[in-house]
Amino acid sequence: MIATSVSIEWLKIGEVAARSGLPVKTIRYYEDIGLLAPTVKRTASGYRLFNREIVNRLAFIKRSQALGLTLSEIQEILTVHDRGQLPCGALKQLLHAKVEAIAEQIASLEILKSELEGLISGWQDRPPAHQIDHTICPNIQSAP
Repeated sequence: MIATSVSIEWLKIGEVAARSGLPVKTIRYYEDIGLLAPTVKRTASGYRLFNREIVNRLAFIKRSQALGLTLSEIQEILTVHDRGQLPCGALKQLLHAKVEAIAEQIASLEILKSELEGLISGWQDRPPAHQIDHTICPNIQSAP
C-alpha cells in the first residue's frame, strides 16, 4: 500500500474575497473575532492563508446572518461544528428564538401602526393658534 499525502490548497485573502463575495476587511474581522480559526494559518512573514473550506464557512456565516443570527450566535454554532458535532439541533433552537422575537416585533409594530394611524386621522394642517405657542407640532405633542 502506497501512502499518499493529501495536500491542502491554501488561498490568499484576496482569493477568498473573490470566491466568497465578501470584502477583505470583513474576512479579517471574522478572523480577528475567531469565526475562522480552524481554516486559517499564517506564513512566517505573517500573511494569512486559508484552506478551501473557508469558502463554505463564509457562505454559512453569510446565510446565518441573513436569517437574523448574530455573529455571537454564529460563533456558538461554529464551535459545535468545530468539535466535530452536527450543530443542526442548536441551530434549530436559535431559529425558533428568532421566530419568537420576530413575532414580538410584529406585535409592537402593529401597535405603533395603530397609534400612527390614529394621529394621522386627527391631523390638522393648521392647528388653532393657542396650540402652536409652545409646541413644535401640536399634532404629535401636547402643550407643556
